[in-house]
Amino acid sequence: MFKEYFILAIRNIRTRPLRSWLTILGIIIGVFLVVSLISLSQGMMSSVSQELQTMGGDILMIFPGEASMQGMMSTMFGGISISDQQLNVIRRTRGVERVVSMAWGNGFVQSQDKGKNIFLWGMPLREGLPLVQENLGWETVDGRFPIQGKREIVLGNIVNKDLLPGVQVGDSIRIEGQRFTVSGILRSMGNRQDDSAIMMDLVDFQTATGVRDIVIAMAQVSPGFEVNQVAENVRLALENEGKKQRGQESSPFGVISSDTAVEMTGNIILILQLAIFGFASIAVIVGAIGVMNTMFTSVKERTREIGLLKAVGAKRKHISTLFLIESGLIGLIGGFIGVVGGIMVAKIGEFFLADIGSMFYIKAHLSFSLIFFSLLFSFLLGCLSGFLPARQAAKLNPVDALLYE
Repeated sequence: MFKEYFILAIRNIRTRPLRSWLTILGIIIGVFLVVSLISLSQGMMSSVSQELQTMGGDILMIFPGEASMQGMMSTMFGGISISDQQLNVIRRTRGVERVVSMAWGNGFVQSQDKGKNIFLWGMPLREGLPLVQENLGWETVDGRFPIQGKREIVLGNIVNKDLLPGVQVGDSIRIEGQRFTVSGILRSMGNRQDDSAIMMDLVDFQTATGVRDIVIAMAQVSPGFEVNQVAENVRLALENEGKKQRGQESSPFGVISSDTAVEMTGNIILILQLAIFGFASIAVIVGAIGVMNTMFTSVKERTREIGLLKAVGAKRKHISTLFLIESGLIGLIGGFIGVVGGIMVAKIGEFFLADIGSMFYIKAHLSFSLIFFSLLFSFLLGCLSGFLPARQAAKLNPVDALLYE
């Protein structure tokens, strides 16, 4: 019996192709948006989390501003800095083993006849290299790390491929007119921003660029101390230092661990995903209304057919099942096409974001659960949209239906 219902449903969809495809289009758009945008946002979350988790669990990031991703970004690009006195306060805080200060900015870099503005950043090599090698997994794929005092630099993984093609270890380049030697090339750091940067000693960076501001500090927690407690100790120490200096409430400092950063990033992307799902739901609701409208129209057009089916013995459940299968098929077809289109656009978006140089290497996260849920949801949505029309068809009086013109 189910096979006959299925054949009848396919026949009825094919009988009115234009109306059927316009109805299916509404479902396609909603599912397409859900699959493409959710997969890209989930890929972004995975990329950011992977990048942050490379940072050891005993490392703290310290910056002026609120302890949030927004506060961190405003510090990085808002010209707020950490003073030498504040760095000394951090070093003296109970539970802090060592502190590394970092500064960054753009500089004009020349190699032979090529020149480009490239992202530069500096840190004290003697203090900083052990920390980034042990805790961030930094290593070179060619050459070695710079030696402090020798005016050496190390290139991000794609600098000599995309920005300064052909530059090799041992070559000399000019940064803001000052000569430096390339000592090594870093392995990929997992994000495009770091892979497109040049790293150098902090003193060399400040001399070349004139930028003195320390944007962020990284502190390693001493063995045996609890990370969150040390983070609170650092925050309170900086707050007390600010009160001593100004005699009033000081500006806040953000002190976060890698785990906290991952959690904050996850919350932001979750909100983004909910917003995406909300916008996609509008398209899905419009599609569902379209399915319902089409099915009501179909009931009207097929009133005599319904009467004939009842006259030969079809019961209410048979009529309602026929219309529910038809509406469910409309939803499933729309869901299938939407899933395929969403996967294609997510993959295209992945390559497009890589091509324009997004901060992180984003890979579309296409899980089986997302695809299965999208198909199941579209089928159930079609069935739900066809419920009232199916009920109306099932209630038709066979005599009245046969006499219907």
